[in-house]
Amino acid sequence: MTTATDAEGTGRTGRAGRPGSGELRDALGPLKDRERTAERLLAASARHSFDPDEELDWDAPFEEGRWFWPPELVSLYDTPLWRRMSEEQRMDLARHEAASLASLGIWFEVILMQLLVRHIYDKPLTSSHVRYALTEIEDECRHSKMFARFIQKAGVRAYPVRPLHHNLGRLLKTVSTTPGSFTATLLGEEILDWMQRLTFPDERIQPLVRGVTRIHVVEEARHVRYAREELRRQMVDCPRWEAELTRISSGEAARVMSVSFVNPRVYTDVGLDRREALAQVRASGHRREVMQAGAKRLTDFLDEIGVLRGVGRRLWKSSGLLA
Repeated sequence: MTTATDAEGTGRTGRAGRPGSGELRDALGPLKDRERTAERLLAASARHSFDPDEELDWDAPFEEGRWFWPPELVSLYDTPLWRRMSEEQRMDLARHEAASLASLGIWFEVILMQLLVRHIYDKPLTSSHVRYALTEIEDECRHSKMFARFIQKAGVRAYPVRPLHHNLGRLLKTVSTTPGSFTATLLGEEILDWMQRLTFPDERIQPLVRGVTRIHVVEEARHVRYAREELRRQMVDCPRWEAELTRISSGEAARVMSVSFVNPRVYTDVGLDRREALAQVRASGHRREVMQAGAKRLTDFLDEIGVLRGVGRRLWKSSGLLA
């Protein structure tokens, strides 16, 4: 595993203080066969894929007294402002934040689908690897429609990301390198997945929300496996410049993602002062711990395969996602 010393380039490594691809390959061990991985994922998809329109009861009314998101995962939880809010206002904020996360999920999955199409454009079109990528695109189409339907059902507006971040996403999906694409994929999937794994078993939560998160968790587990295996391969085989660009772009993506998880308009929509709410979220030790816990499995993996180094590591730290 890469250490902090290696990340700053002071260990005994290759040119510019960083391991070359051969050393990284030795450190990571043998790579798994791409086709066999895809075949296993295709088999899992055949067994465990869901149609949200059929699986979920969209006509059932929401249940009184149930949350739309675990209160501990709401951005203002355990802040002075949270303690002043009524229980009704807290639950309303949870509903709006759930819609904000669903909106973020749609934005991210639209980007991801385009990145996957780019990834397979030059690959053998009859391979299992390509067939699984197309299967994942099918999953993401269903997820995006599911999130959109949930937002409408929740009775709140959609919360698009800021115009700056929207256009940065446009740039990413146009110029991203292959390892950069898979790093961004994991960044968008793994933190939300961690939160959803806490949500779907929680009996305090609305049944529809639990159903939405359960479907997403089951299907995203395959997507994470696919992205991790391919990113590990790419970081071993890609040229040095591409690995360096991936480190920097992933750090910048982490900065964007960390501030996009909750759209600030949710605070004004539930009657709070936006400036005060944002200041308290930024100062919240609980929120910082939640976000770092959600990202830990991912950051440990990225550290292991050589992504969290140099400038990229510093960007990750500044995002607040890396302890």
